[in-house]
Amino acid sequence: MSDASYLDHANAARIAPRIAVAAPSDYFRLLKPRVMSLVVLTALAGILLAPVPPHPLIAFAALLSIAVGAGASGALNMWYDADIDAVMSRTAQRPIPAGRMEPESALAFGLVLSMLSVFTLGFATNWLAAALLAFTIFFYVAIYTMWLKRTTPQNIVIGGAAGALPPMVGYAAAMGDVSLASVVLFAIIFVWTPPHFWALALMKHDDYGRAGIPMMPNARGTDRTRREILVYSILLAPLGAAPWLMGFASPVYGVISIVAGAYLLWLAAQVYLKREGDAARRASLRLFLFSISYLFLLFLIIVGERALQLAGIV
Repeated sequence: MSDASYLDHANAARIAPRIAVAAPSDYFRLLKPRVMSLVVLTALAGILLAPVPPHPLIAFAALLSIAVGAGASGALNMWYDADIDAVMSRTAQRPIPAGRMEPESALAFGLVLSMLSVFTLGFATNWLAAALLAFTIFFYVAIYTMWLKRTTPQNIVIGGAAGALPPMVGYAAAMGDVSLASVVLFAIIFVWTPPHFWALALMKHDDYGRAGIPMMPNARGTDRTRREILVYSILLAPLGAAPWLMGFASPVYGVISIVAGAYLLWLAAQVYLKREGDAARRASLRLFLFSISYLFLLFLIIVGERALQLAGIV
């Protein structure tokens, strides 16, 4: 090969588009595993609240299907949001904006998982549960991700319905219908979502501003965001005790939910009162972190109590 040909070949290789080769860890990251873990826990609570829980193998198939459906939603969300993820510091290293994965690969991955999860749940349990799971995926991807997220500061409030549905899907998988208890669990997650995410949005409002996302702090201001966080927390504190008041959780759950709800409300009050500098950021961070523990704690107690009852221990 002549020197000129060699240089032409080297230049062509240098400017040719590179094909992203994603690692298995990138596909795993598409599933949003931390979100998936919460989905599995809340769905398990719904399954165990059934008067007649399903066979363990059926329960496992249901949980696996719901988890895969949640992962499919995450993958489709990352596919559609790749443009805004690229300009936000907390999401810039996701597989697509970081250049490790082609968008088409994430889209195909999400669509295949969506179909597999819905049909597996339908065949393993019943088609009401499958329909609810399909609606959950559709609502999160089409209604929240593609529409609400980019058009209204109420995106988290309305879109929170998708994240709140797993207990109802779990109960439907076990019983073939929906109960008041599963609706109460839905309500707890639904009301929990705005203060949880708006605490994060207060810390990341610059990110959302660069991406053009009308999160509450950017669209309505930080003062209104703090006020609404406090209002939703006031609603959440007593709602968290509803499973005990309605008789499907023990007095131990009641005491813990009341104490935890009071502390969450106190943290929300600190976010409302501390509005400047590092103090404001620390208050938002404490609320954000504790809100995760709060929801995990409530559902973990419900799951633990019901498992002990089924085992005949209590």
